[in-house]
Amino acid sequence: MKNEDLQKLKAKLPTVPGILRKYEYFNSAVLIPLILINGEYNFLFEKRASNIRQGGEVCFPGGEFDKINDATFLDTAIRETEEEIGVEKSKINIIGALDTLVGTMGVTVDSFIATLNVSSLEEIVYHQPEVERIFLIPVSFFEKNSPQKYYLRNVVHPTEKNEDGQEQYSLPVKELHLPDKYLKPWQSRKHKILVYQTNEEVIWGITAELVYEVTRLLKLK
Repeated sequence: MKNEDLQKLKAKLPTVPGILRKYEYFNSAVLIPLILINGEYNFLFEKRASNIRQGGEVCFPGGEFDKINDATFLDTAIRETEEEIGVEKSKINIIGALDTLVGTMGVTVDSFIATLNVSSLEEIVYHQPEVERIFLIPVSFFEKNSPQKYYLRNVVHPTEKNEDGQEQYSLPVKELHLPDKYLKPWQSRKHKILVYQTNEEVIWGITAELVYEVTRLLKLK
């Protein structure tokens, strides 16, 4: 590498460091909708229809970043909100964004907090093939009630079965002269799962992480 190459490298480095090789993740975006009811803001949640991926789980409207139709992650969040719960872009007021969440399963989530110009759930016509139901929970509930915390550990398996049912190494440990410990499954550090039990539904996983972060910020002085 010559000096001019070093200067090119310097010019291409990010001014604000982000997530290395983010383009290799499953990149998604969600909207965190807030609705004002009787002077109090409520989170709007949706329960996914049972026949789709992650069916029956509670989430915020959102989905995978579309490289063709979405110029930004905010575009993704708004597009998915319009598709899933039928709220038009003109009724979505963006407040700001949280930091990007990196999930343990190779997923990134860019989330945007917004108020919706609707006065009740009756005004919302959600897309039933994707959404089983929608419901509201006051933000104050999550401010007053801490989530339960559980700890899981991922295990990396260096082998997988081929079409004939025979185990083969996904990583050629011997050929690469890597330490023998990688011939056997190895564990990663534990990661925390947050769970909120409410009168409506159990809210957990990434959705609970986002709720927790919003309420954490509200508590900061």
